[in-house]
Amino acid sequence: MTQKPLQIAILGSTGSIGRQTLEVIDEHPGRFQVEVLTAHENASLLIRQALRYKPNTVVIGNEKYYGKVSGALSGTDIKVFAGQKSIEQIVRSREIDMVLVAIVGYAGMRPTIEAIRARKRIALANKESLVVAGHIISPLVVQNKVELIPVDSEHSAIFQALTGENPERIQKLILTASGGPFLDKTAEELKHISLEESLRHPNWSMGAKITIDSASMMNKGLEVIEAKWLFGIPIERIEVIIHPESIIHSFVHFIDGSLKAQLSTPDMRYPIQYALSYPDRLKNTFQHFDFKDYNKFSFRQADMQKFRNLALAFEAGKAGGNAPCVLNAANEVAVAAYLAKKISFLALPEVVEYCLQQIPFEKNPDIEALEDCHQHTVRTASEFIKKNY
Repeated sequence: MTQKPLQIAILGSTGSIGRQTLEVIDEHPGRFQVEVLTAHENASLLIRQALRYKPNTVVIGNEKYYGKVSGALSGTDIKVFAGQKSIEQIVRSREIDMVLVAIVGYAGMRPTIEAIRARKRIALANKESLVVAGHIISPLVVQNKVELIPVDSEHSAIFQALTGENPERIQKLILTASGGPFLDKTAEELKHISLEESLRHPNWSMGAKITIDSASMMNKGLEVIEAKWLFGIPIERIEVIIHPESIIHSFVHFIDGSLKAQLSTPDMRYPIQYALSYPDRLKNTFQHFDFKDYNKFSFRQADMQKFRNLALAFEAGKAGGNAPCVLNAANEVAVAAYLAKKISFLALPEVVEYCLQQIPFEKNPDIEALEDCHQHTVRTASEFIKKNY
């Protein structure tokens, strides 16, 4: 019997994860079919992707590009929509088997929730959804009996290590981090870091926002909070360890003292493919890991004094409530300002810490309260930057 192709909606198809997902799909003709592509404002690339992969529907989030996209695709059968609401609505389409959420930042939360409510299988590459609203999303996943498969390499590693294991036998989770481009810089040297240096990650090819988050260690902090909700493990039992080679993507430490880890070359196509094909494993032509290429693996403790963002993320994750929402929103504003060269590298945690101190704590916010908190934090962070830098 011929297997029916898995119909996939890629939310954020023009970003780094979205583009690499299409490379994975190219590896396996007939196994996957692109049903929906969405982008925020990279209309030109979205058009090229649509003409190549011929999805049923494309959505451009920024409505001012609707005319450009619809005009370019007018000679095809591809349906074109625009706006954030359209992205949220399209995931309900009956034709979609799996939704890969690769939208960066807070904007991915609503589409993720809608995909869960529509009972779609989800490959989650948007960590911010669980960071901000894990207390809402996790029960929704259980209630709707949805398969939610992590795409982040660290969470994919833990997900794979836990296959066949009893979660009650977990002692702790250990997330590995490369340490980013400034691992061996002193605190004094960090005062003079340039944007260009921050964007040169030693191991991974990622979008600008995630690359800056990796350099400041905020990315790892967000992953700690995400792991809490994905695997039901309290923050106190989640650890971060620096592994500069980025071959071991994370460990699970069990109560009997044994550890399980997942290894591969630092290539996001591996966890993407695993999420798309789970529980199957597919052959590919990617560069496979070979022990002969590495004469050592090294590890060291994460320096939370030098990388203050990681400490702030642990604090927000332990506090819960709306604190992770504040953390995430303040960081998004700070990173945007840094990318625009309005603030220095060391100002990133200053903005986040200020907002965590200023925004009132709310223990159990609903979606509307989180929306308000996000907007309040964005305004607070923006005003703080304008006044102080």
